[in-house]
Amino acid sequence: MKDYEEFKNLRKEKDENNPFCALYFLESGESFYLEPVFYTQLMGFKDHFADKYPLIIDKMIELVKRNKKVVFTGNFDSPLTEIDNYIYLEVTDVTDSLQIYAEDKSRGSDYGD
Repeated sequence: MKDYEEFKNLRKEKDENNPFCALYFLESGESFYLEPVFYTQLMGFKDHFADKYPLIIDKMIELVKRNKKVVFTGNFDSPLTEIDNYIYLEVTDVTDSLQIYAEDKSRGSDYGD
């Protein structure tokens, strides 16, 4: 389980049932899981929007405070973390609300066969 620089000031625990994801707690008691794929996607935003990156981290914390229990997942359809009573959010759930958008260049060609 990796330590993430952005959250080094938070209490971290290991969840034996979800060993690949970091589990953090805010001082006020709210908690969140951070999946590695989510963090990789987050690093993409950091690379492309360095000036807005602190806003993204602040928004994540705000969402945790509002929802109490959050899993930041790389893919909502097949999350790595399995836990009851948590809501699942993808990176775009955080960034879209800040009007920070990444262009999806993974689509196929515009040309026919």
